[in-house]
Amino acid sequence: MSSPTGSLPVNKSINAATLDWWRPARLLRNALEWKTFTVGVLIIVMFVFGAIFAPFVAPFDPAKPDFQSLLQPPSKAHLFGTDDKGRDIFSRVVFGTRISFTIALVAVGLATLLGVPIGLLAGFSGGKIDTVISRCLDAMFAFPVILLAIAILAITGVGLRGAIIAIGLVAVPEFARVSRAAMISEKENEYVTAARAIGASTSRIIVRNILPNTLGPIVVLVSLGFAFAILNETALSFLGLGAQPPTPSWGADLAAGRRYLRDAIWLSVFPGLAIFLLVLGLNLAGDGLRDLLDPRRNRR
Repeated sequence: MSSPTGSLPVNKSINAATLDWWRPARLLRNALEWKTFTVGVLIIVMFVFGAIFAPFVAPFDPAKPDFQSLLQPPSKAHLFGTDDKGRDIFSRVVFGTRISFTIALVAVGLATLLGVPIGLLAGFSGGKIDTVISRCLDAMFAFPVILLAIAILAITGVGLRGAIIAIGLVAVPEFARVSRAAMISEKENEYVTAARAIGASTSRIIVRNILPNTLGPIVVLVSLGFAFAILNETALSFLGLGAQPPTPSWGADLAAGRRYLRDAIWLSVFPGLAIFLLVLGLNLAGDGLRDLLDPRRNRR
């Protein structure tokens, strides 16, 4: 079947513009112009560095108690002080970064692998399939996130494995909704009509034509999903449902510090600051990435 002569150039030009926009040199040039994005990336890099080189950065074993150093205030020996078991809080914050990043990476990966295909299928198919999927997603949105995560943990069991599954599953509806909206906005464009005209299969149209043009919002959601995952992991650990002692966890350390807010406030301050800074960095990077990957705002 021959295609309309006016359709194919549209397909090629749009794909060419998309590929040009995603060139590393152009992305780097534009990224340097966003100060909030740069600040966010620098904060993230600092935490990533600490997580990777935790054994070299942390001066003490984060899980080993030292009953000769109970509740010591910040000093040269213990930068962030010690907790009620004599463990160095700075070491626990550094190693806690590893736990947070591990849970966030796996949980966001799970949400992406499940939510994006579901959303793309619903948006492309339409009709009854879209209706059924959308109503199921609406039902999941009706539950508070923490309550739904706790319900999932009741099935999977508490601990890191259960927390990862729960955080990943509660994020699936958001990933599905965003990818569905992106699919709906793209599937009626002329380059999709051109691809259908030359006999391209549905899977090829989705993967080769539509998906590259929907990556922007999905990539931004992934970056913001890390902040979502870290906050939920902290909340679950705070409730005793995430990482179990003596595993270093920011949420668990915050919960333990509640009893000493008057006498040893540093037990809660430093894990809380770590959560604040990392989530701030992820949100700044996510917002900057959203603007960076939008060619309509930044075409030069």
